[in-house]
Amino acid sequence: MSTAPPAAAGGFARAGEPGGRERAPSGAGAADDAVVRVQDVHYGIAGHTIFAGLSLGVRRGSITAVMGPSGTGKTTLLRLIMGQAQADYGELRVFGENVARLPRERLYALRQRVGLLFQNGALLTDLSVFENVAFPVREHARLPEPVLRELVLMKLQAVGLRGAAELMPSELSGGMARRVALARAIVMDPEVLIYDEPFVGLDPISMGVICRLIQSLNQTLGITSIVVSHDVHEIGMIAHYSYLLSGGRVVAEGTPAQLTAASGEVVRQFMSGSPDGPVPFHYPAGDYFRQLIERAR
Repeated sequence: MSTAPPAAAGGFARAGEPGGRERAPSGAGAADDAVVRVQDVHYGIAGHTIFAGLSLGVRRGSITAVMGPSGTGKTTLLRLIMGQAQADYGELRVFGENVARLPRERLYALRQRVGLLFQNGALLTDLSVFENVAFPVREHARLPEPVLRELVLMKLQAVGLRGAAELMPSELSGGMARRVALARAIVMDPEVLIYDEPFVGLDPISMGVICRLIQSLNQTLGITSIVVSHDVHEIGMIAHYSYLLSGGRVVAEGTPAQLTAASGEVVRQFMSGSPDGPVPFHYPAGDYFRQLIERAR
């Protein structure tokens, strides 16, 4: 696989590529099937550049991974997609709509079509498991209590935790809490489900459970899944297509097998977990000795 230049990034694996599904080629045809389209996005915070020409696309019904070293803006990308922040330049389209130009009411309506599994689960500590899952429904819909109860129990059953409905978040393990948060994310039957670092802090068994849930939800519900993560092994098991971010843009894209075989230095360092390479250990700083002397004075 060759690394696409920034202007061309965001394509999809072509039909017949090893390890991938049948996919449309890059270009206008693929754009028609893109639920999320990020085109030449530039974004910075306090003079620090986060994205410098980022382009990518998420195809309907796929599991798309966004990977990269810490600090490359993976979670920031999610904030831009959901309209919590606006790009300095470029365009982000979700369901074909330019997110930056949507009025508040339409932006809120768009967000209701998207489920989000927060990085830390973000369960409401004073509510039971049942009420955590029921919370979005109580906020956005008026369902009779018997119907609400059936809906919540159905979602808890889907993540294997119907028997934990009356427990409090403090009584859950880390893996169980993540699964409750996932049940809450799907309770409104979203079209797109975003996972922000779903494997962080989980033991190998819990990671396996979450991987299986991501796959099963994608297949049985037809959900489009976006997984933001730096866990190479887990992503390799579930993703149909992956993007690797570095330096504010896509440096490699393709199926997990293609990324593993890619030749770029950043790609090799990330995929192998090597401490030595173009991604530095130290955050940019001035001369160490000079800084020590200045403080001594």
